[in-house]
Amino acid sequence: MFIGDFLYSALFLFVLIIGAVSFTLFVRRLLVNSSRSNTYNDNINRKLDRIIELLEKQSK
Repeated sequence: MFIGDFLYSALFLFVLIIGAVSFTLFVRRLLVNSSRSNTYNDNINRKLDRIIELLEKQSK
């Protein structure tokens, strides 16, 4: 009975640790992807602003 309780507790602790690590890695991946997306969007916005400036300059 004691060995069964120990194995059950060890298994529960293992699943709990795996769940915490998995959640941490998931949140980290979301933050990294969000950062990359923001950088990409900033670059696109700068390029579009430059195109608009050139078009306005050309139309004058």
